[in-house]
Amino acid sequence: MMMTRWPAVPLGDLLTLNLDPRMLEPDCRYPIAGVYGFGRGIIRRPAILGQEISATQLFQIKSGQFIYSRLKSFEGAFAIVTEDADGYFVSNEFPTFNVNSGRVVPGFLRWWFKRPITWDLLASEVRGIGARRERLHPDQLLQSKIPLPSLDEQHHIVAQLDGVEQQVESRTRGANEMEAELGATLMAGFQKITTTAPRKRMGDIAPLVRREIEIDPEAFYPELGIRSFGKGTFHKPPVQGMNVGARTLYRIRTGDLLFNITFAWEGAVAVAKDHDNGRFASHRFLSLVPNSDYATAAFLRYYFLTPEGIAKLNSLSPGSAGRNRVLSLKKMLNMEVPLPSLDGQLWFDSLQDKAYNARARSAEVAAELTHLLPAMLNQVF
Repeated sequence: MMMTRWPAVPLGDLLTLNLDPRMLEPDCRYPIAGVYGFGRGIIRRPAILGQEISATQLFQIKSGQFIYSRLKSFEGAFAIVTEDADGYFVSNEFPTFNVNSGRVVPGFLRWWFKRPITWDLLASEVRGIGARRERLHPDQLLQSKIPLPSLDEQHHIVAQLDGVEQQVESRTRGANEMEAELGATLMAGFQKITTTAPRKRMGDIAPLVRREIEIDPEAFYPELGIRSFGKGTFHKPPVQGMNVGARTLYRIRTGDLLFNITFAWEGAVAVAKDHDNGRFASHRFLSLVPNSDYATAAFLRYYFLTPEGIAKLNSLSPGSAGRNRVLSLKKMLNMEVPLPSLDGQLWFDSLQDKAYNARARSAEVAAELTHLLPAMLNQVF
């Protein structure tokens, strides 16, 4: 399909501004709606009392209407009002329009306004100062033109895109369900081997190892970071020795149990993989090396990301928040952790490997699906 074959029609021929103002009663409750950015649809918020709203009036919206945020039009805050938002209320920042269904299918408008190029075109007509203060006024919107195929062709396009969207949503639900099942399976396995396990001092089973290096001003040192919430490591650009300053750098090796002492309290814990081997980190990153006769790094990492483990890291990280919450190395090495048999840990690590592989496959599918809809939009429009 080629948009150039479709006639360009002003939105004013397809949409009619339709505002339904309602004076607020102090003791009445009003369910509030909004519009997500980036073409993600309608926001539904809980009802609030009229006396809690600073405005004297709101505007009621109806299912099937076209709506947008004047303030966030440049970032794709356009939508068709869904049935579950029928009768909700919005402020005057959300103009609503009746759709001329004899000319345009509401779903066609929904998909057209999911396109970033559409937002960019409209942004060129926006007036105002400062990115967050720009507003698209209804008159400007209605003067804009869109390529409009026949109703039959619109229905075909909408059915095509809706079908792909449903596939994506179905796969996403499946992935979320799988993640929940994997999490429950791992926790059950962990509890199975740790419920009656003895506890040992961290410093006795995984001592701190510092591999300090001598800085060569001319050399480059690829650095490593650790994401919070157990999301693994990431690689930083190499830093030249002359730019290291007063910092001391330490070498990372595969299998190290790593902690970012600044954000350990929010799960900045990881195990160094092969692709991390030989990278460098500052004194804010701890490398603990488990004694292979007693413990595995993967098992210990999992423990520190359980609710109990996170709670302990919090208790060992005094301060208010952020960079003021630094993990106490001395206290961490003195803390006791559950230590099941090595065979039990290896069995549990095999479960973790299976879960990792399943998540990796799911992530590949998710990545493909993430690109599928934009590709379809480009193909259709």
